[in-house]
Amino acid sequence: MAGIMGGGLGRRRGPPLSADINVTSLVDVAFVLLIIFMITAPIMQGGIDVELPKAQATPLSSKDGVVVSINRQGQIFIDNQRVSRAEFQATIRRFVDQRNTSSVYVRGDANAPYGSVVRVLAALREAGITGAGIVTEEEEIGR
Repeated sequence: MAGIMGGGLGRRRGPPLSADINVTSLVDVAFVLLIIFMITAPIMQGGIDVELPKAQATPLSSKDGVVVSINRQGQIFIDNQRVSRAEFQATIRRFVDQRNTSSVYVRGDANAPYGSVVRVLAALREAGITGAGIVTEEEEIGR
């Protein structure tokens, strides 16, 4: 008779169970992840540290082309991948063929040896790439 009246062993006492999802903690986690991605995304796109020379020119969009960077030590990078001078010509040809583009953008550091930038431009010409542009920062006109 104790089982019928609610005093049995299998029955719990206390508030009824709720099967709802706690949305507050889910939203908190989502916001924390969003903030982490917002902070780390610009850092990951940084690429090679190159201080571009300043000049009055129209900006180029490098979305479709291959980017070749030369840092101040004269090291060569193709789309953030370091290559030696000896393998540059074959590697740039492979990158251009893979992307099916004829545009190459050269980002030379303002403090890089002039000869390093000239050698890269000459190697591009020898590889049959004639559509090379030099990337600069917009120069502020003094008052």
